[in-house]
Amino acid sequence: MIKTEPNPRLALTMGDPVGIGPELLVMALSDPAIYQICRPLVIGDLAALIRARNRFAPQLEIRRVSKPEEGLYEHGVLDLLPLSDLAETDLIFGRPTAAGGAAMVSYILTAVNLAINKEVAGMVTGPISKTALKMAGYAYPGHTELLKDKTGAREVAMMLAGGNFRVVLATIHMPLKDVPRHLSQEGLVRLFALTCRALREDFGILQPRLAVAALNPHASEGGLFGSEEMEIIIPAVLQAHDQGLPVTGPFPSDTLFWRHSQGEFDAVCAMYHDQGLIPVKLLHFKDAVNVTLGLPIIRTSVDHGTAYDLAGTGQADPGSLKAAIRLAAEMARRRQQR
Repeated sequence: MIKTEPNPRLALTMGDPVGIGPELLVMALSDPAIYQICRPLVIGDLAALIRARNRFAPQLEIRRVSKPEEGLYEHGVLDLLPLSDLAETDLIFGRPTAAGGAAMVSYILTAVNLAINKEVAGMVTGPISKTALKMAGYAYPGHTELLKDKTGAREVAMMLAGGNFRVVLATIHMPLKDVPRHLSQEGLVRLFALTCRALREDFGILQPRLAVAALNPHASEGGLFGSEEMEIIIPAVLQAHDQGLPVTGPFPSDTLFWRHSQGEFDAVCAMYHDQGLIPVKLLHFKDAVNVTLGLPIIRTSVDHGTAYDLAGTGQADPGSLKAAIRLAAEMARRRQQR
């Protein structure tokens, strides 16, 4: 008789309790297909989850646990590790508070610790609020920077993945005018290596094809529209070739993303946030996943924010969360097989 490994256990953080995170969790975990691929453990606030359950899936049972191994992980039951007991004043839809922000961070840090200690195979994060982060006394601009700090990762990158359409970012949250001075040949080569390794190990692409987007229009036309291609990006691609990395470019981004959508590449390295995220969200607005590359743990996330204006209305779409859960489960199985 062949012994089969149990489905990977995943920690699902609630995100900001006054955003759409709680209701997305309830909607996603109402789908029995999720329980066929993983064992989801919700980490968050009991009152926020009860409110979402009562509104959108009253048939579900909420079961509190004190550690991951206590979960039932059966469809129809939400296994919750409750870390906060927020007051009603901290649970008004669309109104972040310092207490809610502190709770939001505690969900993330607990999931990190569980993943590092191998109590869960990975973590899937709900949408957080930079405003709530700041109110709680944290200066991080987002999940990526917080996770890098708390895991001690040397090099991380943000990838947005929608099906086979994958984009990794050379720079993330900064003004557009600051992007050129944050690009370097050494940094890009490290990013290329990190991305190719992730494509092989976590996405199962043994011979990945990574394309590089130019920073300037028409890849600068030999220096007519900027010098970054000649001085930084092309030397980085050539150095990557010397290291045996399957990298090509830089290509003008106005045609590159169409080529990627046609299957010519397995991923694209974009130079800045909106250059990469606009095509991802145009093609995969409802099912794109944010993946943090370079962490010692698996972390996927929804690709959207807290949507305060939709919180409590039931209009939010759980597609991105479901896709994030599926991808985390796939990555966990691949790592388990290795």
